[in-house]
Order: sequence, then C-alpha cells, then structure tokens
Amino acid sequence: MHTVGLALHRDSMLYETAIAAEVFGTDRSDFTPQGDWYDLIVCTPTGDSANWLPQGRRGDFADLLDVDSIVVPSTTVLDGEPDPQLLEVLRTAAADGIRISSLCTGSFVLAAAGLLDGRPATTHWMHAAELSRLHPRVDVRDNVLYVDDGTILTSAGKTAALDLCLHLVRLDFGVAAANALARTLVVASHRPGGQKQFVIAPADPALDDCLGAALDWAKAHLDEPLTVDDLASRAAVSSRQLARRMLSSVGVTPLRWLHNQQILRAQDLLERTDAAVEIIAARCGMGSAATLRRHFRNELGISPTAYRNAFHSPEERPLGA
Repeated sequence: MHTVGLALHRDSMLYETAIAAEVFGTDRSDFTPQGDWYDLIVCTPTGDSANWLPQGRRGDFADLLDVDSIVVPSTTVLDGEPDPQLLEVLRTAAADGIRISSLCTGSFVLAAAGLLDGRPATTHWMHAAELSRLHPRVDVRDNVLYVDDGTILTSAGKTAALDLCLHLVRLDFGVAAANALARTLVVASHRPGGQKQFVIAPADPALDDCLGAALDWAKAHLDEPLTVDDLASRAAVSSRQLARRMLSSVGVTPLRWLHNQQILRAQDLLERTDAAVEIIAARCGMGSAATLRRHFRNELGISPTAYRNAFHSPEERPLGA
C-alpha cells in the first residue's frame, strides 16, 4: 500500500485537513483493479493529539520519514516559525526523495523548511504576495490551481487542495480511480484553468472628479470601440496626463484598465446570460468571438465556454434582462 503521512502541525486548518483525510484515509480500494488504496498515518508532534480525526492510524513526526508521501495541510500562521521538529523532518524527507505536498497555505511551511527555494510553487491567491515577500527565493505562481514539481507539490486555496489530492490519486492509481473518487465526492476530476478565474477583481477607487466621471462613462460604453484618446478626452486631459493620473490613482495604465473592464464585462455576461459568445464579444468591446476567446484564455487560462460551464447562474437571464 502507498503510505501517506498527514503532518498535522499545531496551526493546521480544518478544511484542508479534512480533505486529505477523506481522500487518503477512507478506503476506496474498490476503485482500483488491484484492490489497493492508501494507508494514512496522521502524524502530530507527540502522536496522541488527533483523536478527533476518525481516519488513519496515529503517529508522530518521526514516522513521516517512513512514508511514501507527506501531506502538509494549510496553516493559520503565515509569518511565524513552524515547529522546528517538523521542519527538520521535512528537510530529511525531501533529501530522501519522499514526495511532499502542501495544501493551500501549507506552502508557507514548506517554504520555511527551504524546500521551495528555486522552485515553482503556489498558494491561495490572497497570500501569494506574502509568500513572495517572506520567501523571495520561491518562484510563486499565482495563476494555477496546483504545481507539480516532481517530488514537491503545492496547491492553491481551499478547494484547489482537493484538485491536488485528486492529481495525486491519478499519479498513484490512474485516471479511472481518480474519476471514480471525483464522482463519489461530486466534484470535477480535473478542472481546467487557474486561480485567476476565482480572484475577485478589486474595485476602482472612488474618484469624484473628471477622471472618475470618465471611467464611469467608459464602463457604460464598453460595447463601443473605445480608445485611450477617447478616455483622455472625457477626462479633459492629454493622453500622457491620463496615463500618469491612472497609474497614481488606479494603479494601471488606461489601456490595461480598458482591457480589464472588457474581461470583467465578459465574465458578468457569461455568468448571467445565455447569450452566444459572439454577442458577448460585441457587448464587451472585443469585436469578435475569436478575439474574446484569445484574450479570455490569456487572462484567465480558460475558455469562455468553460468559464460559463463553471460559473453560470442557475437563474438564467436573456441578454438585456
């Protein structure tokens, strides 16, 4: 059997811990031709403080050196020093070639152990900048659901932990087993795209002058072929002045702001309406469906159709309703 050690550190979060326990600690041997599944060991500093978790055997951190895979759940403490004993065990396990995966902010624990130095890694999008700040040697990827870098794997936030766990099942027992488990859990076996599709776009700052009025006007006219000169004219400034003011007040260039608004409008219409992609492209100023698809995939890592399948509201409304 493939033995998985769940490293239940003192700041472990319940949600990701429960995901790992459900995937690796519940017998799914009927999903594999050989009748195999995982042997889960829930490891704590002393081996006796995880009785609330029904799945798995009990062990201490030293037992993590005798497993095939280690899973580190998310942590509530991003800038603190994790348990030194755990960090040392993780370093030894990595040197021995044991596969190590972190779920959500568990990447901060791996980074503290030095396991992510020079590696691509991810975490919850809300904390990606903090991971980069605290651990500048980590190649933080903020637009993926998980990163598989051989023996070190990291996942993005919350439900992306389940995506990574299903990926591990695919690696260990094959696609059929992962698909069967996904059906049991009523989730997609493999989600396309990355975190950007789930990131909430920050609102523009409140501007009560000509620039604010110009931005409001542009949002109401996204279905027109707007240019930076159009925006500058509405704001009663030159294009160069507009660029300086936008960077200082909004944080992006005028062209980038217009592009972001078009993508946001397309997302909104895909979520709320049944309109064809061609119509949505026209309504958000992209011109053609091909242009919308190209920009949508570049920005969000997913096609408009796949985005609609994931986020369409059950209360469908026709365009213009």
